[in-house]
Amino acid sequence: MNKMLMGLTATAVALLFFGTQVFAAGSSPKPKRDTRPGVSEYNDGVKLMQRGKYEKAEKRFNAALKKNPNMAEAYNNLGYSMRKQGPQYYDEALSHYNQAIALKSNLAEAYMYRGVLYMLMGNEDKALADHRKLTQLDRKLADALQAAIASGEEPDGLDGLARKW
Repeated sequence: MNKMLMGLTATAVALLFFGTQVFAAGSSPKPKRDTRPGVSEYNDGVKLMQRGKYEKAEKRFNAALKKNPNMAEAYNNLGYSMRKQGPQYYDEALSHYNQAIALKSNLAEAYMYRGVLYMLMGNEDKALADHRKLTQLDRKLADALQAAIASGEEPDGLDGLARKW
């Protein structure tokens, strides 16, 4: 009887262990879609921006901001999209970066690309001020901004963009 009980106990332990492993693996919830206002439009804009479709991205970020005017990341990426469309949009891009920072004072990406914009506009003092702030927030982005200021050219890549939600 003792052997039978030990055999049942071992089987129960094995079933408990392996059964929960199978159950846990098969029952993990799917990530829920973010249903906050403007998130879908914002994510669409990020995808377009990553493909270099700045005018279309601009429209999606504006749509996101119409639904959620407190989305700092959308202002940051809208500023980037405007800046990439040419110098005639620099003032508007600056306004969007400033709004992003007003809404979220620790949004490192906004300091990164506002600093790049200041550099492109010939205002090195303000670019360096953004670099100083950025050193407190994100060292990698601070290094990228420093390199852009030193070279006088925009950084490669999309490191300063706010990510998808």
